[in-house]
Amino acid sequence: MDKKNIAIYPGTFDPITNGHIDVIERAAAIFSKVYVVVAINSKKATLFDEDEREELAKQSLSYLPNVEVVRSHILTVEFARKVGATSIIRGIRAISDFEFEFQIALMNRKLDPEIHTLFLLPNEKYTYLNSSIVRELARYGRDVSEFVPNIVSEKIKLKFKG
Repeated sequence: MDKKNIAIYPGTFDPITNGHIDVIERAAAIFSKVYVVVAINSKKATLFDEDEREELAKQSLSYLPNVEVVRSHILTVEFARKVGATSIIRGIRAISDFEFEFQIALMNRKLDPEIHTLFLLPNEKYTYLNSSIVRELARYGRDVSEFVPNIVSEKIKLKFKG
């Protein structure tokens, strides 16, 4: 496989949302292989542990043959090198996302100038959606099924049932 046609899409995915999936579908249409990297962010306390996040992403994306969900405890650039990817995909919903992502992209370019960050815009119906909003709605007993895949919605219900 041509390494120029491999991308990674890293994220915490706590949980994976329809917005994430929209960006992944767009990346899968461009690249022959996309690794969805369930990253461990030491600054984030997560609702789902890393096994659950990986499994929910795998189940949610199983219909995309050129997408593989993996877990990583290393720097994003190091993971990209490891799998031969030359692109890091990031979803941008608003200017506020861009400011943060721009800093990360510049640092990744400093670490490895051969790995490029590509910003993809999700469908406009997902511009307000993020995992934090989904978790907050669920915490207050609201139905989140229109924002996440069915399997994720069911797992969230179980988390807040007790």
